[in-house]
This record gives sequence, structure tokens and C-alpha cells, in this order.
Amino acid sequence: MRVGAKICGLTEPAGLDACLEYGADWVGFNFFARSPRYVTTTQAAQLIRRIEAAPVQPGRVGLFVNPTDEQIAETLDNVSLDILQLYTTPERAQVIRQKFGLPVWLSVAVSTKGDLPTTALADRFVIESRPPEGATRPGGNGRAFPWYLTRAWQAPASWMLAGGLRPETVAQAVRESAANAVDVASGVESAPGVKDPDAIARFIAAARAV
Repeated sequence: MRVGAKICGLTEPAGLDACLEYGADWVGFNFFARSPRYVTTTQAAQLIRRIEAAPVQPGRVGLFVNPTDEQIAETLDNVSLDILQLYTTPERAQVIRQKFGLPVWLSVAVSTKGDLPTTALADRFVIESRPPEGATRPGGNGRAFPWYLTRAWQAPASWMLAGGLRPETVAQAVRESAANAVDVASGVESAPGVKDPDAIARFIAAARAV
């Protein structure tokens, strides 16, 4: 099975164009204002117009942290998204899915096997490490967790591995975790919020080569 690749936190055309050129399956736009990868709806809409002109189009994922209905509605009024990725409770994620009629991916922080979901409360889980002490955001901190924790997990829904992945480590992460999809943000950047096209190419190639 081919490993799916999501490049998250796109802010500028060069990074997005690399995703299109090298065949990312999903691209992510971060609407959390405290993130160095934050984009306004205007910026995201401009980038998505580049996707709409491409012959092969990746899925468009909007990332939100504890969003209000109003924030999501305003974003969707201006930005064409396929998927909502949420940092919130499972109960709130279900409410948002029902209200907006889009697939919901729920980010789940993991440090032990007991943290792994056992019921299908989202269309997909994004499994990543817990943020470090004092972190100002719940994800995108470049921190990995022990990948072997997911190997014997009977996942109740589709899932992808995130957190601390880089072109040099993604193949090992896939082998240890048994993930069939991976998500990266800071691991393919030349500076916070600025993607490195060469790193994107190497990341996708390494994931697909497993």
C-alpha cells in the first residue's frame, strides 16, 4: 500500500508548488493565529487558486484549534476546503462534522498506548506527540513520540502519523509505526513557516519508498 503524504502549514507559493510537483496527497492550511504557519483566509484562497489550476489536485485541509462555528463558517465562505483538521474534543468534532458536512480529522496527542483512540469519533485521526511543557500551540512543535506505540493498535478509523517527522526519519517512522499516511510541517522547512521545496521532494519520496 502506498503511503499517503500530507504537507501542512503552507504559507507561500514555492512550498505549495513543490507539493503539486512532487505529488502530495493533501496540503494543509493553518488558521491558528499563534502558529508561525498561520494564514489568513485571503492568503489561503490565493494559494488554493494555484491548486485549482493544477492537473492533479491534492486534498485541501484546514487546521483549526478549538474553533467556534463562526470561525469555521467565515473561513469556508472564503476558502474552498475539503477537510477540517481539528484540535478539540471528540464530542465537539462530531458537532462540527454534522454542522458543516465535511470530513473531520481529529488530532490526538499521544505519549502512551492508553492515549490511542478506541472508538471512531472522526473520519481520520492525526496521531502525534504531546506538546512540550509551556508550548503555545498543541501541534507543529517538531516533537516525535515512540512510533512503536501504534504498531499493534487496532485503529477504529483511518489515521496518519505526525510529529517530528523529517525526510531523514519518515521511512523509519513508517516501518516502526505501521502508518499508511504521514503528516509533516516543520520537518520540511528552511525557516518557521517557510517550506523547503527540496525537503518536500525528499520527504514524499522517502515515505513512498517504504
